[in-house]
Amino acid sequence: MYEKKIPKSFDCGMSILMEIIGGKWKTYLIHLINNGKIRPNELQKAIPSANRRVLDLQLRELEFHGIVERTIYPELPPRVEYRLTKFGKTMLPLLEAMDKWGESYLDEFEQLMKQKESELSNQN
Repeated sequence: MYEKKIPKSFDCGMSILMEIIGGKWKTYLIHLINNGKIRPNELQKAIPSANRRVLDLQLRELEFHGIVERTIYPELPPRVEYRLTKFGKTMLPLLEAMDKWGESYLDEFEQLMKQKESELSNQN
């Protein structure tokens, strides 16, 4: 896992939360894994715009923090599956609240994105 040179301060709950779920794909990975145990290639197919290396790194970080567990089956080729831990399931109400907020903001967000597109096209 990559370690930054400047030490992190974990003096509030938000800093701990962001350490655990901060990352472009972590919350979406938790959402996908919540739908059942899932294999890395299924996650990659669900998020085609994500780099496989980045997904693997973020899955390892979620595993380190005890949010997901990885099971490697002794087969050839080895089969790997991820599932949420009991601790990971405690994050689901938080993610559901984030999802509801996003859905309630959807119309305004779409309008802002159209406005941004319009401004960019007027600049060209």
